[in-house]
Amino acid sequence: MAIQVKRKPVKLYPDPKRVVARFFMPGQPDRARSIVHRVEKLSGKEAKKTFEQVLKGFSNRHRDLQRVLENNFEHVKGEIGEKEVNWDSLSHEKKLLISSYFTMEYAIESAAFFNPSIVVAPVQTGAQDGGTRVIVSFRATGEGHISSIVFRKGVIDGRNDLYFDRASNFLEMPEVVMRHLYEKRAFLKKLEEMHIYKDVIGMVMDPLGDEFTYGELQESIYETMKMDLSYSRKQVIHAINWLADSHYEVSFSEDTALSERVLFPVSWAESNGIEDARFVRFLEDDGKVQYYATYTAYNGYTILPKLLQTEDFYHFRIMPLHGGGMQNKGVSLFPRKVRGRYAMVSRCDGVNNYIMFSDNINVWNNAKVIEEPRFPWEFVQIGNCGSPIETKEGWILITHGVGPMREYCLGAALLDLENPSKLIARLKEPLIAPNEEERDGYVPNIVYSCGSIAINGEILIPYGMADYGASFAAIGIGDLLSEMTQR
Repeated sequence: MAIQVKRKPVKLYPDPKRVVARFFMPGQPDRARSIVHRVEKLSGKEAKKTFEQVLKGFSNRHRDLQRVLENNFEHVKGEIGEKEVNWDSLSHEKKLLISSYFTMEYAIESAAFFNPSIVVAPVQTGAQDGGTRVIVSFRATGEGHISSIVFRKGVIDGRNDLYFDRASNFLEMPEVVMRHLYEKRAFLKKLEEMHIYKDVIGMVMDPLGDEFTYGELQESIYETMKMDLSYSRKQVIHAINWLADSHYEVSFSEDTALSERVLFPVSWAESNGIEDARFVRFLEDDGKVQYYATYTAYNGYTILPKLLQTEDFYHFRIMPLHGGGMQNKGVSLFPRKVRGRYAMVSRCDGVNNYIMFSDNINVWNNAKVIEEPRFPWEFVQIGNCGSPIETKEGWILITHGVGPMREYCLGAALLDLENPSKLIARLKEPLIAPNEEERDGYVPNIVYSCGSIAINGEILIPYGMADYGASFAAIGIGDLLSEMTQR
């Protein structure tokens, strides 16, 4: 008997009205300086009038536009240089006006709002009648196919129906609050994994201690760049900077609503997008709860698997993932340690499902195949759709398979509870395939999820529809296990 899939009526689609004010560099520094000099020459009256027009047209679209402009002004100074313009002679109004020429609105979800993951929220106050508060993350995509992470807060009632809080009209970019303290050995190992071997690495790294700060690294790079370097050596330094910029922490204002917070690309490694975050509520050995998310950083040329950590969804720590197992997209962390070690599922060869174990959450090697394409609907490739879900019968892993006409369907597998390297069972037929309502969108014929939860005897699966919108479905755990164990 086929498993009953209960599709929920909730559907979420892109909203082009939700915009952030991001830094914009109009051309090379010479062109930027010319813009600054034009504003410098304006009379005080002209500058005041022009700036008032900016405030009138845009301040109602952002929570604190003047603060954004003040931050972007410092970015302008950094790009143009302290010596190129007499910045101190500018009035506060002219500084903000200059900044407005280097600021643009970006509709973060104008193209797509998809590939969700769901976790139980850290704070449960306000959930009534046995309801459970949840946080759902989404991949939001705008102009240029740049992806970011956004959130919605909702409640699941006793029947597993979902009710979302109204999304705010405003969006908030976080403050980058600190850089990372780097361990030289791990840093050099990651450069090796990136197949970068040039002697310029030694020129930059040798003067540094076993641990070093971002500032110390930049000072060493500055000294190295004084030499007459070839183009290929300069590209290596570019790669070193890329890796260094991949470690950072961000913080949102405490007065922001969850739907206002957007994790927009910060480092060069993710300049073309933060893709498919797989969030999981992780229970530490001491009972403390952390939230982790694995995601793919993309710079337009190559990818870098990364890990995000938070306790409260206000403060986030971001770092790259290292090791031979981190060579492809789609890695998901188990929600607790297994036999005292962290565990991760991955698709490091782009085709099969793997499992890895590690004593260090940032370093992953020795991947082992646990599942290969077997049925026609998954002959192209398989992968995971988020963290495994723990049940008494084993770990339920929601999967995806790619079949004829590049159609993506969801499936499921069951892994042994004590030894998840062992595959117990799997579904022969797709669990969820695109229906007529779901198959048309930015990329047709795709349903895809980044993380589900077990609740009230069901698995609740959020999923993207055709890389455009998102919806939800519920499947009885008993029905799913029964169908899998029959295979």
